Amino acid sequence: MAAIKKISSKLPNLPTSIFTIMSKMAKEYNAINISQGFPDFDTDPKLIELVTEAMKAGHNQYAPMSGIYSFRAAICEKVESLYGAKYHPKSEVTVTSGATEAIYSTISAFVSAGDEVIVFKPAYDCYEPAILGNGGIPVFVQLNNNDFKIDWNEFQSKISAKTRMVIINTPHNPSGTIFSENDMLMLQEALENTNIILLSDEAYEHIVFDGLKHESVARYPKLVPRSVICASFGKTFHITGWKIGYCVAPKELMQEIQKIHEFNVFSVSHPVQKALNEYLKTPNKYLELNSFFQKKRDLFLEGIKDSRFSYKPSQGTYFQLLDYSQITDEGDVALAKRLTIENGVASIPISVFNENQLDNKLLRFCFAKKDETLEKATEILSKI
Repeated sequence: MAAIKKISSKLPNLPTSIFTIMSKMAKEYNAINISQGFPDFDTDPKLIELVTEAMKAGHNQYAPMSGIYSFRAAICEKVESLYGAKYHPKSEVTVTSGATEAIYSTISAFVSAGDEVIVFKPAYDCYEPAILGNGGIPVFVQLNNNDFKIDWNEFQSKISAKTRMVIINTPHNPSGTIFSENDMLMLQEALENTNIILLSDEAYEHIVFDGLKHESVARYPKLVPRSVICASFGKTFHITGWKIGYCVAPKELMQEIQKIHEFNVFSVSHPVQKALNEYLKTPNKYLELNSFFQKKRDLFLEGIKDSRFSYKPSQGTYFQLLDYSQITDEGDVALAKRLTIENGVASIPISVFNENQLDNKLLRFCFAKKDETLEKATEILSKI
């Protein structure tokens, strides 16, 4: 059969994801994979048991498009108990195929050709393809090189009559930093008296360290009416392969998101929703994540304390950046590949997430791994 001779691509310059590249190399060279953000330890057997029970009970057909009602109600109760904002389970929450689908559906619902979307760089790599695929124009604000703080004057200068949406991410991937209360107040002030929609990626909401607080958009009443909050159960409960998350938003926004969601995935795994609905009845399952992952962060940092890498301890997420500028002048992509091939440890270079591939000599390591995995990795890193 003859192929179509010429196809016009909507994303002609989209590179292969760095996660795909590094995970493939880790497998090829039998390296310790602390690049991609997934745990190598087991899921809670209780959660496996609950999913099995739901399957045996016959919950194997389509769930309602927006999610089973009791599960949506449990999500709303969780958000209210933690952050104070009230969302109605009938019309203001949707269960999604992971946070990525929630983000994609939100961008697709509101961004049209020529609309501008402000993105803080470095940024997780799912935002820009969704913006471009819908004809939007990404407008970048590069975070400070040293501490990943926002220059709010620069942000204000990037807002224009064409600005349709702003995307924030806290706790922040890849830097491991978090938005402060002052950041949220500055954002709230900048968006006041505009019609700009705020998309808040809060996939790591339950992973914040050293007594710090996750500043969810849901804490800020003036932001809530314009905001869509996207979150991930995969990150929270170590079930990234189950691809289940959610988004909450005011009814007027949610009904537009659901128009995309319905004809994109329609609905999400029924037995998994049943299981998580039951699992959420024990809040400590997510409230104890801070201490669980802080111990792993500290184990990782203790293991490299005598190395030539420098660092600032991660404030949140399960990622730690290491500065290698005292070791080599190599570019971060080249070094990440060489460490995988020659030293047997896979990481993620940060320049691929920056505006204009800005290279600050930083690599990202995932510490959501078994202790023995982290110990093996840090032993290698300490010898570099």
